[in-house]
Amino acid sequence: MRSLILNGLASFERYLATMAWRSHGKDNEDLVNNLLSNGLITSNQVADAMKKVDRRNYVLSKFQAYYDSPSSIDYGATISAPHMHAHAAQCLLPFCKPGANILDVGSGSGYLSAVLYHLAEDSTVVGIEHVPELVDWSIKNLKADGLSNAIENGRIKMVAGDGRKGFADNAPYDVIHVGAAAPTLPQPLVDQLASPGRMFIPVGTSDQHVWQIDKDEDGNVSKKVLFGVLYVPLTDYKR
Repeated sequence: MRSLILNGLASFERYLATMAWRSHGKDNEDLVNNLLSNGLITSNQVADAMKKVDRRNYVLSKFQAYYDSPSSIDYGATISAPHMHAHAAQCLLPFCKPGANILDVGSGSGYLSAVLYHLAEDSTVVGIEHVPELVDWSIKNLKADGLSNAIENGRIKMVAGDGRKGFADNAPYDVIHVGAAAPTLPQPLVDQLASPGRMFIPVGTSDQHVWQIDKDEDGNVSKKVLFGVLYVPLTDYKR
């Protein structure tokens, strides 16, 4: 059974690699439409949320804004490829209900914090990032993308801190997204997950996979391995 699961994961990884290079767009809407037509987005709700967030506002390399590939944002960090953000949003969608409380760990440029904000009506999103300069930059990006009011009224809050410890001040969270790979599952994030709630997190060092962590109404926690990835590590900022 384990070999069948691994074979399935390998096939899915090859599919992602094949579809990603076909999904580049000439602008943000074209990029999202290509992700949708290639099956990397499977929900119109996710597509609509991603169309509201112009990726150009969240990258340093503007000419790569609509490529379906990761891009450096300095400080050893990257903005993930759009298809990875799409998979995260798809995975978390069932828990992105009106009024959801959301934590985005390793929020980087602020891109996925914005997508999750649009995905869940009347939501509150906390983005936590351990590089203070990226926190400041992400706030500028969000404002450039039309989300000044959401920041001013506290619906989007970007903070500097150790994402491995979560952000207890706003817990529990219906949704937790982690944008960097933890060597093991951080217990504080599990503790801060609501009942029910869902977490999307890459786990591993040289061999990384995305885990879907679910907590049910009774507080029982389950894990599902989704697919292999290659993320920057979830770690301390080394100046």
